[in-house]
Amino acid sequence: MFVSTGIIGTGAMGGAIARLIASSSPDCALLLSNRTPEKAERLADAYKNARVSTNAEIAGACNLIVLAVKPQMMADVLTGIAPVLKSRTDRFVLVSVAAGLTAGTIQKLAGGAYPVIRIMPNTPIAVGAGIVTYCSKDATDEEVQAFCERISGAGTLDPIPEHLIDAASALAGCGPAFVDLFLEALADGAVACGLPRAKALLYAAQTVEGAAKTMRLSGEHPGRLKDVVCSPAGSTIQGVRALEKGGFRSAAMEAVIAAYEKNLALKKGE
Repeated sequence: MFVSTGIIGTGAMGGAIARLIASSSPDCALLLSNRTPEKAERLADAYKNARVSTNAEIAGACNLIVLAVKPQMMADVLTGIAPVLKSRTDRFVLVSVAAGLTAGTIQKLAGGAYPVIRIMPNTPIAVGAGIVTYCSKDATDEEVQAFCERISGAGTLDPIPEHLIDAASALAGCGPAFVDLFLEALADGAVACGLPRAKALLYAAQTVEGAAKTMRLSGEHPGRLKDVVCSPAGSTIQGVRALEKGGFRSAAMEAVIAAYEKNLALKKGE
């Protein structure tokens, strides 16, 4: 369905999406633009079907346009290409990766009721273990499905009502950073106990990955899985007690809520 794809913004997220599309659709022309051209050039050099372009060329030539720029940059990018989009007579789809900006806002900034797919991916899509929540406005089911097929290697793709996407982003989008802090803290604790740093990081990462996979595959509530490990008067329950004393669960909840509130503030232009 999409003969050519353009990606405006080839930072961490835009670059990851570009790699997914380049790998899944080697016959699709892939145009890349970035405020710092060197980033787009390095990415284009890695794939035969990719080349460096400009925002204006992407806006005029591609029927799938991925807007992978930061929310505060989106207005300038879209107003800059709005005249080119308006001059087109063929159908195209805009894909927004910007937190806090609704599909309707993207249409308003772009200057027309163009089809929009709004996605909230997280950084693990780069290794095929991410989650991409998405919704759409004025895009057909076929267009949404075609886009999802292009990035199916990202991990889990899950449709969600737009009014919930900011909450989903606060968890899935920001969550990897929170988990990274937890991983670092676990490893630091083990290093303090004498474990070498490399082994501590390996064990922490595998433990978190394994616990998450166990929950998903078993369907058990995480509280139940925690109880299984906590034997009476054992080491684990003492560790849980220390986490509770430090306000671990409250801090995790507050982190997600703070991220959600910032998403709402972005929506209001604050």
